[in-house]
Amino acid sequence: MTTQNLEIRRSSASLWGEKTGMRHLPVVSKFIDTTTCIGCKACEVACQEWNDLEAVPTRQTGNYQTMPELDAEFWNLIRFNERDFDGGVVWLMRKDQCMHCEDPGCLAACPAPGAIVQYENGIVDVNPEACIGCGFCATGCPFNVPKFHAKTGKMAKCTLCVDRVTSGLEPACIKACPTGCLQFGTKDDMVALGHARVEQLKGNGFANAVLYDPPGVGGTGVVTVLGHGDHPEWYGLPADPHVPVGVRFWKSVLRPLGVVAMIGAVLGAIGHFMYQGPKEPRARDGEPPPPPGA
Repeated sequence: MTTQNLEIRRSSASLWGEKTGMRHLPVVSKFIDTTTCIGCKACEVACQEWNDLEAVPTRQTGNYQTMPELDAEFWNLIRFNERDFDGGVVWLMRKDQCMHCEDPGCLAACPAPGAIVQYENGIVDVNPEACIGCGFCATGCPFNVPKFHAKTGKMAKCTLCVDRVTSGLEPACIKACPTGCLQFGTKDDMVALGHARVEQLKGNGFANAVLYDPPGVGGTGVVTVLGHGDHPEWYGLPADPHVPVGVRFWKSVLRPLGVVAMIGAVLGAIGHFMYQGPKEPRARDGEPPPPPGA
């Protein structure tokens, strides 16, 4: 990867529309092959160290999974799932993190201007200086990713190591992966790699293998090979993720109507003043009326 000077392509709660210009950089993408993940958790450690995240207390629940869910201080989680299949048990592992959607529900739901941004290369990031910690971004995310940080009062999630990417480096988790199940490059290259791997898996008996890149969110910046693609829920993934209808309605109908109503109220007040003039003070009972202009 080459160094990149990123500009913001979309910004949350932009009054005149989200898009801020043409895209000049290729969309970057992370490739995950769940069939070659060994659950070593090297990516978890690399993410914690590079992003200087605090240790989160854990407890043993009979599962090798580090935590039950993502956390504001834990952005990268290897999920362990056991499933009965074909008379036996399959152990399915998946790297859970922000999917960096092309059409981000978190950005659509966020009411704070500039709190969530999408850069030209497709990375979706939280701007802590603008974030108000309302949690609306979590309601717009079909993957249940953004988490509230109790200490900072802000929302937090994976940044796809945007600081490393802008310097021409791959994300820390990919650098640490020992099996090559994680790759990084342009979206076109990662999709091509994914389709090639799916065809290889189908030739090896995984008839339902697919590349998970859901169109309901415009595709994702994290494309995932699933050996059992007919059951994405086995990996903790929604079958057909979409931005919630309520978020769409608020974004496309209620918010513009609110802006129109606000402008109308201001214009109405100005028109009333121009037509009626300034309001004169009323005289109290038994007192002569004040002179004009008093």
